[in-house]
Amino acid sequence: QVQLVESGGGLVQAGGSLRLSCAASGSIFSINAMGWYRQAPGKQRELVAAITSGGSTNYADSVKGRFTISRDNVKNTVYLQMNSLKPEDTAVYYCNAVEGEYDYWGQGTQVTVSS
Repeated sequence: QVQLVESGGGLVQAGGSLRLSCAASGSIFSINAMGWYRQAPGKQRELVAAITSGGSTNYADSVKGRFTISRDNVKNTVYLQMNSLKPEDTAVYYCNAVEGEYDYWGQGTQVTVSS
């Protein structure tokens, strides 16, 4: 079992920055990869960025060059640094952890970007 707790969402103007954090606890040594997904109203949940246990990263085309995912293995925390935010980045952001065949999700944190 893995527990995920997100923080760092909020309201920001277009062009601004936010940093999301996701603290993992439980069976963290079995985690293969962690990532951030987002879901806007009326849309499907989509992958934003992911990072493997080996440090490889993957980004959605819409956030490349603006968002950076990183992890602190000492704090068991994954971060999503979001720069040059756009109104279309407005969504609920969810932290995800993959442990073998299991997926774990955080409760979500709202990010709202005003124009």
